[in-house]
Amino acid sequence: MGVLPLHFCDVTVEGELWPVYGWAIDRPEGTILVDTGMIDSTPELDREWGPRLRPWPQVGNVTAVINTHLHFDHCGGNRRFAGTPTYVQRVELEAALAPDYLEEWVRFPGATYVEIDGDADLFDGVSVLFTPGHSAGHQAVVVDADDGLVVLGGDVTHSMRELIDGATTSIRRIHDLKPVRVYLAHDEKPWVPVYD
Repeated sequence: MGVLPLHFCDVTVEGELWPVYGWAIDRPEGTILVDTGMIDSTPELDREWGPRLRPWPQVGNVTAVINTHLHFDHCGGNRRFAGTPTYVQRVELEAALAPDYLEEWVRFPGATYVEIDGDADLFDGVSVLFTPGHSAGHQAVVVDADDGLVVLGGDVTHSMRELIDGATTSIRRIHDLKPVRVYLAHDEKPWVPVYD
């Protein structure tokens, strides 16, 4: 099973352009998409975040979506997948209310959320790890890839240094898995840990 990073868009944070990544998990049964970036914007988002949309990537036959969380830059493409099972923590879906969330990008015609409570095995070789902090119901996705465990960390932190240092309880839960790679949503390159 392989994991392909997808560069969906960029957002401006404190004058700096940050990439926004999601991931495609390639399985024989079809693609699992982790986060969906943005497919459009709003005048309010343009003013506050200055997003730059990128061409939508080739993702194959998407059979499921997993959202690390429901902030606009991670779930804005969910609308492309109306009717597709979309896995999210129950507490995250409950918290996804204005003004902190863009509700029309979370709750739209055909939204088909599968609510999860905590850690869960979702598919053969694909599970979620409850990693609250950035949002109430943030979750990381753990993939038993061809070369070992890969963690798709979303926004468990925005800092590669915090990730490496194990700065929070949620990050330490990721460390405990001893993954071969950990991706963050706003970093191009993953952390590749070295173990003794």
